[in-house]
Amino acid sequence: MIEAENLTKRYGDKVAVDSVTFSVEPGRVTGFLGPNGAGKSTTMRMIMGLDRPTSGRVTVNGKPYAQHRAPLLEVGALLEAKAVHTGSSARNHLRALAATHGIGIKRVEEVIELTGLTDVARKRVGGFSLGMGQRLGIAAAMMGDPKTLVLDEPVNGLDPEGVKWVRTMVRYLASEGRTVFLSSHLMSEMAITADDIIVIGRGRIITTGSVDDIIAASTTGSVKVRSPRATELAEALQRDGVTITSTDSEVITVAGLQASAIGDLAAGRGIALHELTPISASLEEAFMTLTAGEVEYHSEAPVASAAAASSTQEASR
Repeated sequence: MIEAENLTKRYGDKVAVDSVTFSVEPGRVTGFLGPNGAGKSTTMRMIMGLDRPTSGRVTVNGKPYAQHRAPLLEVGALLEAKAVHTGSSARNHLRALAATHGIGIKRVEEVIELTGLTDVARKRVGGFSLGMGQRLGIAAAMMGDPKTLVLDEPVNGLDPEGVKWVRTMVRYLASEGRTVFLSSHLMSEMAITADDIIVIGRGRIITTGSVDDIIAASTTGSVKVRSPRATELAEALQRDGVTITSTDSEVITVAGLQASAIGDLAAGRGIALHELTPISASLEEAFMTLTAGEVEYHSEAPVASAAAASSTQEASR
C-alpha cells in the first residue's frame, strides 16, 4: 500500500507537487494520470526516496522507502529505463542488482524469461531498443518479487504485443494482492488496465476514483438514434438540458436523455426506431475535461494553420 499525506515538493519558487493526499490500495491497479509537467514523475520519485519532500510524507507498506531494510523486496520501480550501464549485458545488470539484496541467480533467470529477454540477455544494453529497455526495467522492478510496484510509463516504446503483456502482467500481480501504481499517456490502455485512477494537474490532485465513476462524473453520455422520421423526433425531443446533433437525415445523436426516455417518446408518437444505441464517454474524454485548465502548453489548431499556410503559398505563386 502507498499512502501520501500533504506531500509537497518545491524547487525554488516552483511548486512541483502541492500538498497531495492519496492512497493506493493493494489488490488493485491504480493509474496515475496528468498532463506533462503535472507532477507525476516527481511524486513517484518521492515515493521511491529519490527526491526528499519539502513537507508532508509518503509511505510504502507502512514505512518511508528508505527505512525498509530490504527495499527491493518491498517495492519494485521503473522510473527511468535508461538508467543502466550501456556496456553491461542485460543478464549481468540484473545479476549485479540481485547481489545487492542477496537474491539468487535462479531469480535472475526467472525475470529474464518472464519479461521476454531470453534471446537478448547476453547483449549489451547500449544496443537495446526503447521497448527492450522497458522490458529490462520491468525485469529489475520484479527482481525482489515485491509487494508493491511503481511503474512510470511502462508501455512506452512497446509494440502491441508488449503493451498487452504489461496489461496482463499488472492485472495478474494485482490479483495476487499486490499494490500496482502506474502512469501512462495511453488512455485507451489505462481504461482497460486500471481499476482506480488518480488525476493530477499542476501539482494538485484533481480527482480520484474508479474508472467508471470518473467517466460518469466528468462526461455526459449520449444516444445514437436512427429513424426514417429523425427530424420529427428531434423536434419532439427539444427541451432544456438536451443537446441534439445530426449526422444525416435519418440519424441524430441525443445528449441529456436516457435511451429509455427517447424510446418511450418515440413509441408514444408512433415513430419507428431502427437504432437506439447508448454511447458511453471514454476515459480520454473525461481526462481532457478534467485537465482542460491544467495544461501548461496548448497547441493551436496545427491542421488549420498548416492549411492556411498552404493557401498563402499557393496564392503567392
